[in-house]
Amino acid sequence: MRLSEATIDQVPPTVARPTYDLGQGIGIVHFGIGAFHRAHQAWYTDACLAAGETGWMIAGVSLRSRIVADQLMPQDGLYTLTERSADGETTRVIGAVREVLVAGTDRARVIDRIASLACRIVSFTVTEKGYCRAADGSLDRSLAAKGFYPILADAFARRRAAGLPGVTLLSCDNLSANGETLGRLMREWLVDDPALAGWFEAECTTPGSMIDRIVPATTSADIAALEARIGLRDEGAVATEPFSQWVIEDRFAGPRPSWDAHGAQFVADVAPYETAKLRMLNGAHSWLAYAGLAAGHEFVHEAVADPALRAQVRRLMVEEAAPTIAAEPGQDLESYAVDLLARFANPALRHRLAQIAMDGSQKLPQRWLATRRERAARNLPSPVIEVGMAYWLQHIAAGTHLDDPLADQLIAAVRGRTPEEAWQRVFGPGGALATSR
Repeated sequence: MRLSEATIDQVPPTVARPTYDLGQGIGIVHFGIGAFHRAHQAWYTDACLAAGETGWMIAGVSLRSRIVADQLMPQDGLYTLTERSADGETTRVIGAVREVLVAGTDRARVIDRIASLACRIVSFTVTEKGYCRAADGSLDRSLAAKGFYPILADAFARRRAAGLPGVTLLSCDNLSANGETLGRLMREWLVDDPALAGWFEAECTTPGSMIDRIVPATTSADIAALEARIGLRDEGAVATEPFSQWVIEDRFAGPRPSWDAHGAQFVADVAPYETAKLRMLNGAHSWLAYAGLAAGHEFVHEAVADPALRAQVRRLMVEEAAPTIAAEPGQDLESYAVDLLARFANPALRHRLAQIAMDGSQKLPQRWLATRRERAARNLPSPVIEVGMAYWLQHIAAGTHLDDPLADQLIAAVRGRTPEEAWQRVFGPGGALATSR
């Protein structure tokens, strides 16, 4: 029996459930409604709704796959969130997602949602590649035509024609200066429509944000174990760690939920937090992924328990990445590294290294190359990062677990060549990662 509004009363009393009106207005349209969004932004929004705020239900949008729609729509948008630690686990039902649309088949409905007066925020977790950037960081219009840009443009045109105010575009993805980047790329898409571009500039905002929560991919075993425990099957279940962080630039075009009442931080400048997360947490995660897979490990907690890998990844965070970060007062980067190692060691998460290893060409410029470039400008070496880059080249050559939009180009550059030749073809002039975007 599936979790749904009709069956929610059957969940055990140990599982918290929403008590607010699930049919209230949709104020947020979110592109990329994967497990991370459901464990992070939707979780914060659920807390706001549970505290009595109204009008902030979420319409999720999948840009291509129907998987999440097929998981959640038969369940009326309901799903469970389980927090896991070495001390045990707690589960609650999240009700903040009212519907899931698929851009390819529900395009008109997505535009209707964004063009509605009720919509005040459009948010994104579409991964780095979802921004459709060319090698030099500009918008790749051929890729962008298949993404969210034309949908937003059509919705903006509707809002402008109706005299409605603009919306906040809130990027929650792991890319440097994500809000600024999203705004620039959106303006590049609108370059042929000066009137609409002017409206966007005057009416909309694109604040930056930093998100942090480790969310492993849900397995069939996870779903079966949850069903045995709560008596209902939840195809959209997500599991995560107890820790969560969300730092947001306080620059909204209109109203917003009180996410800060539930642990989020609104700040004037997200950059120091974002840079620390990208270069320390994400950089260390990628390093553990490639080095850990090469050493025969499967999960993050196994890799970080390997003394040699743990020592190296700590050096990456404390000795190489941290000195390149202009920390805010009170932002203790050495303590942050200690906390990260403890989080990585959580055995209950079972976070697969292969999941982290995906899309390296899109992630490593922000996670490693930016640090390496800044250190090089100061005549400082980056030995741990360079070891990680060698592991990544080895990962490409092996082809195992390789899932990357530039896979064919990378394989052609690496296979059958010495490490020095492969390095030049990937990182040298004209190589796949010749720029760090």
